[in-house]
Amino acid sequence: MVFATKEVNENKQLLPKTTLGFQIFDSCHSEAGTIEVAQWLLSGRNKSTPNYSCSSSPKVAAFIGDSPSSGAVSMARVLGVNRIPQISHGAALPALSDKTQFPSFLRTVTSIDIQPLALVQLMILFRWTWIGILISNNELCLQGSQMLKQEAEKRQICVEFFETLPTDSSRASLDRVIGILHRSTAFVVVCYAFEVHIVPVLKEISLLGYMDKMWISITSLTPSSMFTTRELWEMLNGTLGIAVSNKDIPGFKEFIYGLHPSRTSGDIFLTRFWEQVFNCSWAGELNRTDAENVSNGQKLCSGTESLQSLDASVYNARFTLTAYNAIYALAHALDDLISCKPLEGPFANSSCADLQNLQPWQMLHYLKNTRRKSSAANEAFFDANGDSPPFLDLLYWHMTSSKTSSFVRVGTYDGRAPAGNQLTINISAIHWGGKSAEAPRSVCSESCPPGHRISAAPGRPSCCFHCLPCADGSITNQTNSVECMKCPEDYWSSGNRDRCIPKEIEFLSFEEPLGYILVLISVFFFLIALWVLCVVIKYRNTPVVKANNLQLSYLLLVFLMLCFLCALVFIGQPMRVTCMLRQVIFGISFSLCVSCVLAKTITVVIAFKATKPNSTLRKWVGSKASYSIVLVSCLVQSSIGAIWLWTSPSFPQFNTKATNGKMIAECNEGSILMFYCMLAFMGLLACICFVVAFLARNLPDSFNEAKFITFSMLVFVSVWLSFIPAYLSAKGKFMVAVEIFAILSSSAGVLFCIFAPKIYIIYLRPEMNTRRYLVSKSTLSIKNTC
Repeated sequence: MVFATKEVNENKQLLPKTTLGFQIFDSCHSEAGTIEVAQWLLSGRNKSTPNYSCSSSPKVAAFIGDSPSSGAVSMARVLGVNRIPQISHGAALPALSDKTQFPSFLRTVTSIDIQPLALVQLMILFRWTWIGILISNNELCLQGSQMLKQEAEKRQICVEFFETLPTDSSRASLDRVIGILHRSTAFVVVCYAFEVHIVPVLKEISLLGYMDKMWISITSLTPSSMFTTRELWEMLNGTLGIAVSNKDIPGFKEFIYGLHPSRTSGDIFLTRFWEQVFNCSWAGELNRTDAENVSNGQKLCSGTESLQSLDASVYNARFTLTAYNAIYALAHALDDLISCKPLEGPFANSSCADLQNLQPWQMLHYLKNTRRKSSAANEAFFDANGDSPPFLDLLYWHMTSSKTSSFVRVGTYDGRAPAGNQLTINISAIHWGGKSAEAPRSVCSESCPPGHRISAAPGRPSCCFHCLPCADGSITNQTNSVECMKCPEDYWSSGNRDRCIPKEIEFLSFEEPLGYILVLISVFFFLIALWVLCVVIKYRNTPVVKANNLQLSYLLLVFLMLCFLCALVFIGQPMRVTCMLRQVIFGISFSLCVSCVLAKTITVVIAFKATKPNSTLRKWVGSKASYSIVLVSCLVQSSIGAIWLWTSPSFPQFNTKATNGKMIAECNEGSILMFYCMLAFMGLLACICFVVAFLARNLPDSFNEAKFITFSMLVFVSVWLSFIPAYLSAKGKFMVAVEIFAILSSSAGVLFCIFAPKIYIIYLRPEMNTRRYLVSKSTLSIKNTC
């Protein structure tokens, strides 16, 4: 204040014919003292006389102070009655912005309601989501800390503890707070407190020497002369704090270094300051206590001590700029008031203020509307609430390797900037107390990586959670996702469940081993059936071939070859044509095979039954009955297939639900009813054939194949009965493989059971392939039957 007043008085452009004067009082952080001093100044006497001015000297133009919010509030209530201007350089209580309660209050310091926003932005930047808060038990800190807690919770930052610091510094109180800090898992602790309350706790922690925390301070602590001891600096090295914006004031450092008690005899503060920082006593100022200190070895001040030798932190008072701006605000307001031209003034009838009878509300008007400039700051002003622009500095508390301490400005917070751009910080300038090259972590639970979701921990804050992997088919591609997103039907989750990938298309391919083996088996049996057909044609005139309807044998072998080949239609990626035809071809081919076997069986029965006199079966002897059975069976199965294709044909589709991570290319049968009708008719033919062959098993075996047909139908029916549960339980390409296996095994069973005995006789027992042998054996069989 002394420096700024002197600078204004020496400025020929500002108040050129006016000299500013001032009086400085120390309120000693006492609200009663603040009110008493204000009334002294207003009344003009050492004994206050409310509402009276007893001095002939010029009235007080304005008040600067008090610095603490409690004193400023008390002072503002007294001064606001008469609209006497008051500018505080340190009171940050948000309630002081209420112009209804405090109409004449202005301030050059930023209100504390901006501090929680700056702190939350800082925590978001460094991803600190788990914090503790220590507060002083006063209105300023209670309001600010509550705002911080509310803003933090809005941004999903959890508060582990919210503890009030003791005011008595008793052992029990200190142990309670230190116990909370020791048990806490939050690494970041915000000190929303005054130094008088937090220092005893920090000193006790420093003595214990085991607690590692990241401290965050507010403007009331950043900086403070109470932290100048090396022990506290070492513990607080790396601390971050928000502070009142400050800039170097040109010439102020030289002014400070030029101060000396011998040259400033009227300064009541400098002598005590000198004695404290140099640990000495002035000989001419000795009192009883000082005399005892000198006798105990304390040195006397010589006057040659150098202020430049002190640690820089001693001079780093953060309210110098706000006090400096308060002086300049008054100077510019007075300059505007004095420069007012008659009939161009802001008051009634365009009048100007009378300097001889200056009214407080007139000075207040000019203060509210002034836009001031100084050598240390850009243009500044008061808003409608009497507040200065919301601007803060971010400081880093740094101790060098040589044990020198300093406050390093690493960023700023501008509340006027657009959302998201208020905080500007140079992270590379922060060394985190030499403990780490990166910002420390302070979280209750580590972030859930992509592929996991957050699951709330019962009874814990929202920042404490479990990470659960996403279910199959679901993903998260962000950290700390609350829910997993389900992949589209044709996509599946990757191994890490952090992205959706196209599902693998699965079908029974010709190239894969299973498909390749089934193709080889199908072709092999086709060639076997073809070879048997060739053998039957070659030995068609032999008794063993001619004995059981040669034409039906030809047809049966041809249809068996079709059955073996129809298995190939089931292999490969399903297409519309193959889906429509494969089941129909399979049903007709097998129905023809079974009908041929049934016709052979009935032919044998008719041949034996027609030998009786007057038998009605004589007219069916020959090929009429056998061909009729084959024709009717073919027509019925073809009709089922035609109706199926007409009403609800099979079509290709991708089944996305049968197998995880894969799309099964399959044929939708269209109508399941028609599919089972086809199987039912084929099963009916097989059962009839089995029953007829079983009943005819005791007929002379030289003339029939009843026993072989019985075995072939037994194999056929067994295969298809086991096929149904196997087909229903299989998935994907294995469903197709099961059906192909049933086709090949049942066809092979019929082929081997009926034709293997004939091949055996033709090539290995040719002596049995004669009419004499067959006739003699037939006669013997008939006698045995009789």
